[in-house]
Amino acid sequence: MTNNSTKANVQMTVEELAQKHNGGRKIIDFVGKKKIFFGISLTIMIIGIICNFIFGTTLDIQFSGGASLRFSYTGQIDQTELHDFIQEKTTDKITTSFSKDMMGNSGNNVAVQFSGNDAISTDIQDSLEADLQEKYPDSSFKCLESTSVDASMGFSFLLKCLVAVAIASALMVLYVTIRFKKIGGLSAGVMALVALFHDIALIYFLYVIFQMPIDSNFIAVVLMILGYSLNDTIVIYDRVREERKLVGRKQDIGDVFNLACTKTIRRTIMTSVTTLCAILIVYILAVVYNIPSVQGFALPMMIGVISGCYSSICIAGPLWVMWRHHKAAKNEEK
Repeated sequence: MTNNSTKANVQMTVEELAQKHNGGRKIIDFVGKKKIFFGISLTIMIIGIICNFIFGTTLDIQFSGGASLRFSYTGQIDQTELHDFIQEKTTDKITTSFSKDMMGNSGNNVAVQFSGNDAISTDIQDSLEADLQEKYPDSSFKCLESTSVDASMGFSFLLKCLVAVAIASALMVLYVTIRFKKIGGLSAGVMALVALFHDIALIYFLYVIFQMPIDSNFIAVVLMILGYSLNDTIVIYDRVREERKLVGRKQDIGDVFNLACTKTIRRTIMTSVTTLCAILIVYILAVVYNIPSVQGFALPMMIGVISGCYSSICIAGPLWVMWRHHKAAKNEEK
């Protein structure tokens, strides 16, 4: 009874907390370094915004509308020269992406995307194929497929994807709010959402800086990172809840958070490193075999994993502690 009373009413120093609850090992002051963490994130955001103004955002035809032709060819061709040659044959702005058929059925492939709403007519398709065969007689150019997407359909698809992201985010906040109501569920949920937006912004700026078109890969990466980042945040909140039971409610919430993060930091980093290694292998294979679609998924995923690990500890946690301190100060004033 006496021990419980002491635990509930006496606030320990950081040194006493480390000695009693962390085996004497030093507790990392994550909350005390919050200005550094916030400064790093703000700097990255500012750089991303500047790059966005400079480069702009490129939407894939899945979202913006347009047409696409995919050709197969043999041998080695200068990709820049091929892009310029096709661009000379049309007034529409084009983008090209190159890949290799892993099954070995069609050799090398080049996908040509045309901006605009008009489908590629059969005459233009045949004419371009003939021009390529004339320009590269030894490369056996052959049109494999032709697709087109109406701009209104592309916008509708983009809107549905954004709604899916919004619903997923709202449900995640609701889940955190209910699960961690004993440590201020709403504040925990809101700050988890801030961390998620932080991760989404970094992924978006990666697409802008590398001038990668926003496509279905972007939405898939965002949804996966939402779950991954939230999982890291939940692990930390869960540890905070357990540590608060042990040290008592009188202990400063910042000290409790630092203790919880110190105990989980190794687990969080090891999980992220393991995930990164797996994705890195996928990315390397995609580069070796020249598979742009896989590269466009793996690279943002790697950045998202790093950002998710960072934001859970360095953004969501310190913001949540600031919220709890502010609320405690308002309650004392009353």
